[in-house]
Amino acid sequence: MNPFPDDFRWGVTTSSFQIEGATQEDGRGESIWDMFIRRADVIAGNGNADVACDHYHRWQEDIDWLAKLGVNAYRLSVAWPRILPEGTGRIEQRGLDFYDRLVDRLLSKSIEPWVCLYHWDFPLSLFHRGGWLNRDSARWFADYVELVVRRLSDRVTQWITFNEPQVFISEGHYWGRHAPGLHLPWKEVLLAGHHSLLAHGYAVAAIRSSAVRSPSVGYAPAGPVSLPLDNTADDIAIAYAESCAVTHETIWNMAWWLDPVVFGRYPADGVQMFGAASPTAQPGDMEAISCPLDFLGLNLYWGPRVDATHRGREAIWNYPADHPRTAFGWAIVPEIMHWGPRFMAKRYGLPIVVAENGMSCLDAVATDGGVHDGARVDFITRHLTMLRSAISAGVDLRGYFHWTLLDNFEWAEGYRQRFGLLHVDFPMGTRTAKDSFFHYRDIIASGGTSLPVVSPGIVEPIGWEDCTVP
Repeated sequence: MNPFPDDFRWGVTTSSFQIEGATQEDGRGESIWDMFIRRADVIAGNGNADVACDHYHRWQEDIDWLAKLGVNAYRLSVAWPRILPEGTGRIEQRGLDFYDRLVDRLLSKSIEPWVCLYHWDFPLSLFHRGGWLNRDSARWFADYVELVVRRLSDRVTQWITFNEPQVFISEGHYWGRHAPGLHLPWKEVLLAGHHSLLAHGYAVAAIRSSAVRSPSVGYAPAGPVSLPLDNTADDIAIAYAESCAVTHETIWNMAWWLDPVVFGRYPADGVQMFGAASPTAQPGDMEAISCPLDFLGLNLYWGPRVDATHRGREAIWNYPADHPRTAFGWAIVPEIMHWGPRFMAKRYGLPIVVAENGMSCLDAVATDGGVHDGARVDFITRHLTMLRSAISAGVDLRGYFHWTLLDNFEWAEGYRQRFGLLHVDFPMGTRTAKDSFFHYRDIIASGGTSLPVVSPGIVEPIGWEDCTVP
Protein backbone atom coordinates (compact mmCIF):
# COMPACT_ATOMS: atom_id res chain seq x y z
CA MET A 1 0.00 0.00 0.00
CA ASN A 2 1.36 3.44 -0.95
CA PRO A 3 1.71 5.51 2.26
CA PHE A 4 1.59 8.87 0.48
CA PRO A 5 -1.99 10.09 0.94
CA ASP A 6 -4.09 11.03 -2.08
CA ASP A 7 -4.11 14.69 -1.02
CA PHE A 8 -0.34 14.84 -0.44
CA ARG A 9 1.17 18.10 -1.68
CA TRP A 10 3.97 17.50 -4.17
CA GLY A 11 5.61 20.86 -4.65
CA VAL A 12 8.62 23.09 -5.14
CA THR A 13 9.52 26.35 -3.48
CA THR A 14 11.23 29.63 -4.36
CA SER A 15 11.76 33.00 -2.69
CA SER A 16 11.06 36.46 -4.04
CA PHE A 17 14.46 38.09 -3.64
CA GLN A 18 16.30 35.09 -5.03
CA ILE A 19 14.41 34.89 -8.31
CA GLU A 20 12.41 38.03 -9.13
CA GLY A 21 14.98 40.63 -10.07
CA ALA A 22 13.36 43.91 -11.19
CA THR A 23 14.59 45.53 -8.01
CA GLN A 24 14.09 49.04 -9.39
CA GLU A 25 10.83 48.49 -11.22
CA ASP A 26 7.16 49.28 -10.61
CA GLY A 27 7.74 51.21 -7.41
CA ARG A 28 9.48 48.47 -5.42
CA GLY A 29 11.31 49.81 -2.38
CA GLU A 30 14.75 48.65 -1.29
CA SER A 31 15.30 45.79 1.11
CA ILE A 32 18.16 45.14 3.53
CA TRP A 33 19.57 42.74 0.93
CA ASP A 34 19.72 45.49 -1.70
CA MET A 35 21.79 47.46 0.81
CA PHE A 36 23.97 44.50 1.85
CA ILE A 37 25.03 43.43 -1.63
CA ARG A 38 26.45 46.88 -2.33
CA ARG A 39 29.19 46.16 0.19
CA ALA A 40 32.41 44.78 -1.27
CA ASP A 41 33.27 41.12 -0.87
CA VAL A 42 30.15 39.96 0.99
CA ILE A 43 28.69 38.07 -1.99
CA ALA A 44 30.66 35.43 -3.88
CA GLY A 45 31.77 36.95 -7.17
CA ASN A 46 30.33 40.28 -6.02
CA GLY A 47 27.03 39.21 -7.56
CA ASN A 48 23.72 40.96 -7.05
CA ALA A 49 20.02 40.19 -7.46
CA ASP A 50 19.12 43.08 -9.75
CA VAL A 51 18.05 40.57 -12.42
CA ALA A 52 18.50 37.18 -10.70
CA CYS A 53 16.25 34.75 -12.65
CA ASP A 54 14.20 37.64 -14.10
CA HIS A 55 11.10 35.89 -12.74
CA TYR A 56 9.31 39.24 -12.50
CA HIS A 57 9.19 39.29 -16.31
CA ARG A 58 9.28 35.52 -17.00
CA TRP A 59 6.71 34.43 -14.41
CA GLN A 60 4.31 32.98 -16.97
CA GLU A 61 7.08 30.82 -18.43
CA ASP A 62 8.07 29.67 -14.96
CA ILE A 63 4.51 28.69 -14.07
CA ASP A 64 4.33 26.75 -17.33
CA TRP A 65 7.42 24.87 -16.15
CA LEU A 66 5.61 24.11 -12.87
CA ALA A 67 2.73 22.67 -14.86
CA LYS A 68 5.14 20.51 -16.87
CA LEU A 69 6.66 19.28 -13.63
CA GLY A 70 3.21 18.22 -12.47
CA VAL A 71 3.30 19.74 -8.98
CA ASN A 72 -0.01 20.34 -7.26
CA ALA A 73 1.41 23.00 -4.91
CA TYR A 74 3.93 25.84 -5.18
CA ARG A 75 5.44 27.70 -2.26
CA LEU A 76 6.31 31.28 -3.20
CA SER A 77 7.17 34.29 -1.10
CA VAL A 78 5.90 37.84 -1.28
CA ALA A 79 8.42 40.70 -1.28
CA TRP A 80 7.41 43.08 1.50
CA PRO A 81 9.06 46.16 -0.15
CA ARG A 82 7.33 45.40 -3.45
CA ILE A 83 3.99 45.88 -1.66
CA LEU A 84 4.97 48.64 0.78
CA PRO A 85 8.04 50.46 -0.60
CA GLU A 86 8.70 52.15 2.74
CA GLY A 87 7.61 49.11 4.77
CA THR A 88 4.52 50.94 6.02
CA GLY A 89 2.19 53.59 4.65
CA ARG A 90 1.93 53.95 0.90
CA ILE A 91 0.71 50.84 -0.91
CA GLU A 92 2.20 49.96 -4.28
CA GLN A 93 -0.70 48.49 -6.24
CA ARG A 94 1.58 47.26 -9.03
CA GLY A 95 3.25 44.97 -6.51
CA LEU A 96 -0.06 43.55 -5.33
CA ASP A 97 -1.14 43.17 -8.96
CA PHE A 98 1.96 41.07 -9.69
CA TYR A 99 1.14 38.53 -6.98
CA ASP A 100 -2.52 38.64 -8.01
CA ARG A 101 -1.51 37.51 -11.50
CA LEU A 102 0.79 34.82 -10.11
CA VAL A 103 -1.97 33.34 -7.96
CA ASP A 104 -4.53 33.41 -10.77
CA ARG A 105 -2.21 31.68 -13.23
CA LEU A 106 -1.20 29.04 -10.68
CA LEU A 107 -4.84 28.24 -10.01
CA SER A 108 -5.55 28.09 -13.74
CA LYS A 109 -2.95 25.30 -13.89
CA SER A 110 -4.49 23.49 -10.86
CA ILE A 111 -1.49 24.41 -8.70
CA GLU A 112 -2.25 25.44 -5.12
CA PRO A 113 -0.33 28.56 -4.02
CA TRP A 114 1.36 28.39 -0.62
CA VAL A 115 2.31 31.94 0.29
CA CYS A 116 5.26 32.64 2.57
CA LEU A 117 5.02 36.17 3.89
CA TYR A 118 8.66 36.71 4.89
CA HIS A 119 11.69 35.22 3.18
CA TRP A 120 14.26 37.75 4.39
CA ASP A 121 13.61 40.87 2.26
CA PHE A 122 13.03 43.29 5.15
CA PRO A 123 12.27 46.85 3.94
CA LEU A 124 15.35 49.05 4.17
CA SER A 125 13.34 52.04 5.37
CA LEU A 126 12.21 50.06 8.41
CA PHE A 127 15.73 48.85 9.09
CA HIS A 128 16.70 52.51 9.38
CA ARG A 129 14.02 52.76 12.07
CA GLY A 130 15.60 49.92 14.04
CA GLY A 131 14.59 46.83 12.12
CA TRP A 132 13.86 43.77 14.24
CA LEU A 133 15.44 45.55 17.22
CA ASN A 134 12.46 47.92 17.26
CA ARG A 135 9.46 46.38 19.01
CA ASP A 136 7.22 48.18 16.52
CA SER A 137 8.54 45.74 13.88
CA ALA A 138 5.98 43.19 15.06
CA ARG A 139 3.12 45.55 14.24
CA TRP A 140 4.74 46.67 10.98
CA PHE A 141 4.88 43.07 9.85
CA ALA A 142 1.33 42.29 10.95
CA ASP A 143 -0.03 45.31 9.07
CA TYR A 144 1.77 44.20 5.90
CA VAL A 145 0.46 40.64 6.35
CA GLU A 146 -3.10 41.86 6.77
CA LEU A 147 -2.80 43.84 3.54
CA VAL A 148 -1.59 40.82 1.55
CA VAL A 149 -4.15 38.49 3.10
CA ARG A 150 -7.03 40.83 2.34
CA ARG A 151 -5.92 40.95 -1.29
CA LEU A 152 -5.20 37.24 -1.92
CA SER A 153 -7.21 35.21 0.59
CA ASP A 154 -10.27 34.90 -1.62
CA ARG A 155 -8.07 32.39 -3.50
CA VAL A 156 -5.16 31.53 -1.19
CA THR A 157 -5.75 29.38 1.89
CA GLN A 158 -2.22 28.16 2.70
CA TRP A 159 -0.01 30.66 4.54
CA ILE A 160 3.47 30.54 6.08
CA THR A 161 4.59 33.44 8.26
CA PHE A 162 8.38 33.16 8.39
CA ASN A 163 11.11 31.22 6.68
CA GLU A 164 14.06 30.16 8.87
CA PRO A 165 14.23 32.72 11.67
CA GLN A 166 17.33 30.90 12.94
CA VAL A 167 19.10 32.06 9.79
CA PHE A 168 17.91 35.63 9.26
CA ILE A 169 18.49 36.46 12.93
CA SER A 170 21.80 34.65 13.54
CA GLU A 171 23.42 35.13 10.13
CA GLY A 172 22.14 38.68 9.78
CA HIS A 173 22.52 39.99 13.33
CA TYR A 174 25.24 37.90 15.03
CA TRP A 175 27.58 36.51 12.40
CA GLY A 176 27.07 39.33 9.88
CA ARG A 177 27.29 37.01 6.89
CA HIS A 178 23.79 37.89 5.68
CA ALA A 179 21.83 41.12 5.53
CA PRO A 180 21.80 43.44 7.37
CA GLY A 181 25.39 42.37 8.19
CA LEU A 182 25.41 43.12 11.93
CA HIS A 183 27.64 41.75 14.69
CA LEU A 184 25.54 42.30 17.81
CA PRO A 185 25.92 40.97 21.36
CA TRP A 186 23.58 38.15 22.36
CA LYS A 187 21.25 40.41 24.31
CA GLU A 188 20.41 42.41 21.19
CA VAL A 189 20.36 39.33 18.93
CA LEU A 190 17.85 37.65 21.22
CA LEU A 191 15.79 40.83 21.45
CA ALA A 192 15.58 40.95 17.64
CA GLY A 193 14.58 37.29 17.71
CA HIS A 194 11.89 37.96 20.30
CA HIS A 195 10.41 40.72 18.19
CA SER A 196 10.39 38.42 15.14
CA LEU A 197 8.55 35.78 17.17
CA LEU A 198 6.08 38.43 18.29
CA ALA A 199 5.66 39.45 14.65
CA HIS A 200 4.94 35.83 13.78
CA GLY A 201 2.24 35.64 16.44
CA TYR A 202 0.65 38.92 15.41
CA ALA A 203 0.74 37.75 11.79
CA VAL A 204 -1.06 34.49 12.61
CA ALA A 205 -3.78 36.49 14.33
CA ALA A 206 -3.97 38.89 11.38
CA ILE A 207 -4.34 36.02 8.91
CA ARG A 208 -7.11 34.41 10.94
CA SER A 209 -9.02 37.67 11.39
CA SER A 210 -8.64 38.95 7.81
CA ALA A 211 -8.82 35.88 5.57
CA VAL A 212 -11.81 35.60 3.27
CA ARG A 213 -11.50 31.82 3.02
CA SER A 214 -10.69 29.64 6.02
CA PRO A 215 -6.89 29.72 6.30
CA SER A 216 -4.35 27.05 7.13
CA VAL A 217 -1.40 28.74 8.84
CA GLY A 218 2.12 27.44 9.39
CA TYR A 219 5.67 28.49 10.15
CA ALA A 220 8.90 27.21 8.58
CA PRO A 221 11.97 27.23 10.83
CA ALA A 222 15.18 25.59 9.68
CA GLY A 223 15.43 21.99 10.79
CA PRO A 224 18.64 21.49 12.79
CA VAL A 225 17.79 18.03 14.13
CA SER A 226 20.20 15.41 15.37
CA LEU A 227 20.22 11.86 14.02
CA PRO A 228 20.96 8.60 15.83
CA LEU A 229 24.37 7.17 15.00
CA ASP A 230 23.03 3.63 15.34
CA ASN A 231 19.54 2.26 15.17
CA THR A 232 19.27 1.62 18.90
CA ALA A 233 16.72 2.89 21.40
CA ASP A 234 19.45 4.67 23.39
CA ASP A 235 20.91 6.49 20.39
CA ILE A 236 17.47 7.46 19.11
CA ALA A 237 16.48 8.78 22.52
CA ILE A 238 19.65 10.87 22.71
CA ALA A 239 19.13 12.21 19.18
CA TYR A 240 15.55 13.15 20.06
CA ALA A 241 16.60 14.89 23.27
CA GLU A 242 19.38 16.78 21.44
CA SER A 243 16.94 17.85 18.72
CA CYS A 244 14.64 19.37 21.32
CA ALA A 245 17.27 21.09 23.48
CA VAL A 246 19.49 24.16 23.62
CA THR A 247 22.86 22.55 24.27
CA HIS A 248 25.22 25.38 23.31
CA GLU A 249 25.27 29.17 23.25
CA THR A 250 23.67 29.38 19.82
CA ILE A 251 20.23 29.93 18.37
CA TRP A 252 20.84 27.26 15.73
CA ASN A 253 18.31 24.90 17.27
CA MET A 254 14.59 24.19 17.12
CA ALA A 255 13.59 24.70 20.75
CA TRP A 256 14.32 28.43 20.98
CA TRP A 257 12.08 29.06 17.95
CA LEU A 258 9.34 26.48 18.49
CA ASP A 259 8.78 26.20 22.25
CA PRO A 260 7.52 29.82 22.41
CA VAL A 261 5.33 29.32 19.32
CA VAL A 262 3.76 26.05 20.50
CA PHE A 263 4.09 26.09 24.31
CA GLY A 264 4.14 29.84 24.98
CA ARG A 265 7.49 29.81 26.79
CA TYR A 266 11.19 29.89 26.04
CA PRO A 267 13.00 26.61 26.75
CA ALA A 268 14.38 26.53 30.27
CA ASP A 269 17.78 25.20 29.18
CA GLY A 270 18.10 28.06 26.67
CA VAL A 271 17.15 30.70 29.25
CA GLN A 272 19.74 29.24 31.61
CA MET A 273 22.32 29.15 28.81
CA PHE A 274 21.85 32.80 27.81
CA GLY A 275 21.21 34.10 31.33
CA ALA A 276 20.85 37.88 31.51
CA ALA A 277 20.92 38.12 27.71
CA SER A 278 17.56 36.30 27.49
CA PRO A 279 14.72 38.55 26.36
CA THR A 280 12.21 39.84 28.89
CA ALA A 281 8.70 39.31 27.58
CA GLN A 282 6.16 42.02 28.19
CA PRO A 283 2.70 41.03 29.47
CA GLY A 284 0.79 39.28 26.70
CA ASP A 285 3.82 38.60 24.52
CA MET A 286 3.95 34.84 24.98
CA GLU A 287 0.20 34.49 24.52
CA ALA A 288 0.49 36.39 21.24
CA ILE A 289 3.52 34.39 20.07
CA SER A 290 1.73 31.09 20.72
CA CYS A 291 -1.33 31.83 18.56
CA PRO A 292 -2.26 28.29 17.41
CA LEU A 293 -0.86 26.90 14.16
CA ASP A 294 -2.32 24.41 11.71
CA PHE A 295 0.96 22.85 10.59
CA LEU A 296 4.69 22.97 11.14
CA GLY A 297 6.93 23.49 8.14
CA LEU A 298 10.40 21.93 8.37
CA ASN A 299 13.32 22.94 6.16
CA LEU A 300 15.42 19.78 6.27
CA TYR A 301 18.85 19.50 4.68
CA TRP A 302 21.24 17.65 7.00
CA GLY A 303 22.12 17.11 10.64
CA PRO A 304 24.75 15.66 12.98
CA ARG A 305 24.74 12.05 14.08
CA VAL A 306 24.91 11.56 17.84
CA ASP A 307 25.03 8.55 20.12
CA ALA A 308 24.64 7.74 23.78
CA THR A 309 28.30 8.44 24.56
CA HIS A 310 29.13 11.37 22.24
CA ARG A 311 26.57 14.11 22.62
CA GLY A 312 26.39 17.67 21.42
CA ARG A 313 27.58 19.91 18.66
CA GLU A 314 31.04 18.39 18.33
CA ALA A 315 29.35 15.43 16.65
CA ILE A 316 28.37 17.67 13.75
CA TRP A 317 31.82 17.28 12.22
CA ASN A 318 32.10 13.54 12.70
CA TYR A 319 31.36 12.66 9.09
CA PRO A 320 34.52 11.26 7.46
CA ALA A 321 36.22 13.13 4.65
CA ASP A 322 34.88 10.67 2.06
CA HIS A 323 31.26 10.97 3.22
CA PRO A 324 28.93 12.00 0.34
CA ARG A 325 28.41 15.77 0.29
CA THR A 326 26.65 18.41 -1.73
CA ALA A 327 28.52 21.11 -3.67
CA PHE A 328 27.86 23.30 -0.62
CA GLY A 329 29.83 20.82 1.50
CA TRP A 330 26.81 19.65 3.46
CA ALA A 331 26.80 15.97 4.41
CA ILE A 332 24.14 13.94 2.61
CA VAL A 333 22.13 12.12 5.28
CA PRO A 334 18.75 11.01 3.87
CA GLU A 335 17.59 9.71 7.27
CA ILE A 336 16.95 13.32 8.29
CA MET A 337 13.71 12.93 6.34
CA HIS A 338 12.68 10.10 8.66
CA TRP A 339 13.81 11.35 12.04
CA GLY A 340 13.23 15.08 11.51
CA PRO A 341 9.46 14.74 10.96
CA ARG A 342 9.16 12.04 13.63
CA PHE A 343 11.02 13.99 16.31
CA MET A 344 9.23 17.27 15.65
CA ALA A 345 5.80 15.64 15.40
CA LYS A 346 6.38 13.92 18.73
CA ARG A 347 7.62 17.08 20.41
CA TYR A 348 5.11 19.59 19.05
CA GLY A 349 2.07 17.53 18.06
CA LEU A 350 1.43 19.32 14.76
CA PRO A 351 0.98 18.01 11.21
CA ILE A 352 4.26 18.28 9.31
CA VAL A 353 5.08 19.76 5.92
CA VAL A 354 8.62 19.49 4.54
CA ALA A 355 8.83 23.11 3.41
CA GLU A 356 12.34 22.81 1.93
CA ASN A 357 14.72 20.01 1.00
CA GLY A 358 17.27 19.88 -1.79
CA MET A 359 20.93 19.95 -2.75
CA SER A 360 23.42 22.11 -4.59
CA CYS A 361 25.28 20.45 -7.46
CA LEU A 362 27.91 21.57 -9.95
CA ASP A 363 25.47 21.59 -12.85
CA ALA A 364 26.23 22.53 -16.43
CA VAL A 365 24.56 22.08 -19.81
CA ALA A 366 26.17 19.09 -21.57
CA THR A 367 27.07 18.82 -25.26
CA ASP A 368 23.79 16.96 -25.88
CA GLY A 369 21.84 19.92 -24.50
CA GLY A 370 20.81 18.19 -21.28
CA VAL A 371 21.80 18.77 -17.67
CA HIS A 372 22.75 15.42 -16.16
CA ASP A 373 22.60 15.89 -12.40
CA GLY A 374 22.70 12.26 -11.34
CA ALA A 375 23.67 13.16 -7.77
CA ARG A 376 20.43 15.13 -7.35
CA VAL A 377 18.38 12.34 -8.91
CA ASP A 378 19.81 9.96 -6.32
CA PHE A 379 19.32 12.55 -3.55
CA ILE A 380 15.62 12.93 -4.34
CA THR A 381 15.11 9.16 -4.47
CA ARG A 382 16.83 8.52 -1.15
CA HIS A 383 15.20 11.42 0.69
CA LEU A 384 11.67 10.69 -0.52
CA THR A 385 12.12 7.03 0.36
CA MET A 386 13.01 8.09 3.89
CA LEU A 387 10.06 10.46 3.94
CA ARG A 388 7.82 7.57 2.96
CA SER A 389 9.12 5.63 5.93
CA ALA A 390 8.20 8.50 8.28
CA ILE A 391 4.65 8.44 6.93
CA SER A 392 4.56 4.67 7.39
CA ALA A 393 5.67 5.21 11.00
CA GLY A 394 2.57 7.31 11.61
CA VAL A 395 3.66 10.92 11.05
CA ASP A 396 0.86 13.16 9.78
CA LEU A 397 2.91 14.44 6.85
CA ARG A 398 0.99 16.71 4.50
CA GLY A 399 3.49 17.67 1.80
CA TYR A 400 6.99 17.95 0.36
CA PHE A 401 8.40 21.09 -1.30
CA HIS A 402 11.68 20.65 -3.12
CA TRP A 403 14.19 23.49 -2.95
CA THR A 404 14.13 24.79 -5.60
CA LEU A 405 12.55 25.24 -9.01
CA LEU A 406 15.27 27.47 -10.48
CA ASP A 407 18.96 27.98 -9.99
CA ASN A 408 18.95 31.37 -8.29
CA PHE A 409 20.73 34.02 -6.27
CA GLU A 410 21.88 31.97 -3.29
CA TRP A 411 22.42 34.77 -0.77
CA ALA A 412 26.09 35.16 0.23
CA GLU A 413 26.99 32.37 -2.19
CA GLY A 414 25.85 34.46 -5.14
CA TYR A 415 25.37 32.29 -8.22
CA ARG A 416 27.91 29.56 -7.55
CA GLN A 417 25.48 27.22 -5.76
CA ARG A 418 22.89 25.66 -8.06
CA PHE A 419 19.91 24.07 -6.28
CA GLY A 420 17.37 24.20 -9.12
CA LEU A 421 15.49 21.53 -11.01
CA LEU A 422 15.82 23.99 -13.88
CA HIS A 423 19.26 25.16 -14.95
CA VAL A 424 19.41 28.93 -15.52
CA ASP A 425 21.86 30.52 -17.91
CA PHE A 426 22.03 33.80 -16.00
CA PRO A 427 23.37 36.05 -18.78
CA MET A 428 20.60 34.88 -21.12
CA GLY A 429 17.93 33.78 -18.64
CA THR A 430 17.38 30.50 -20.51
CA ARG A 431 15.82 27.66 -18.50
CA THR A 432 16.88 24.05 -19.18
CA ALA A 433 15.23 21.11 -17.42
CA LYS A 434 17.73 18.92 -15.59
CA ASP A 435 17.47 15.14 -15.31
CA SER A 436 16.23 15.67 -11.75
CA PHE A 437 13.27 17.68 -13.11
CA PHE A 438 12.08 14.68 -15.12
CA HIS A 439 12.83 12.28 -12.27
CA TYR A 440 10.78 14.28 -9.77
CA ARG A 441 8.04 14.69 -12.41
CA ASP A 442 7.76 10.93 -12.73
CA ILE A 443 7.64 10.43 -8.95
CA ILE A 444 4.85 12.99 -8.69
CA ALA A 445 2.91 11.42 -11.56
CA SER A 446 3.08 8.06 -9.80
CA GLY A 447 2.00 9.49 -6.44
CA GLY A 448 5.23 8.12 -5.01
CA THR A 449 4.74 4.55 -6.19
CA SER A 450 7.68 4.77 -8.59
CA LEU A 451 10.09 5.09 -5.65
CA PRO A 452 12.11 1.89 -5.18
CA VAL A 453 10.76 -0.63 -2.71
CA VAL A 454 13.82 -0.78 -0.51
CA SER A 455 14.20 -0.93 3.23
CA PRO A 456 15.48 2.41 4.52
CA GLY A 457 17.21 0.59 7.37
CA ILE A 458 14.82 2.06 9.93
CA VAL A 459 13.12 -0.23 12.41
CA GLU A 460 11.17 0.55 15.54
CA PRO A 461 13.43 0.16 18.58
CA ILE A 462 11.52 -0.26 21.80
CA GLY A 463 11.87 2.46 24.37
CA TRP A 464 12.76 5.70 22.59
CA GLU A 465 9.13 6.84 22.34
CA ASP A 466 9.10 7.00 26.14
CA CYS A 467 11.85 9.62 26.06
CA THR A 468 10.63 12.96 27.40
CA VAL A 469 12.09 16.45 27.13
CA PRO A 470 11.32 19.10 29.77
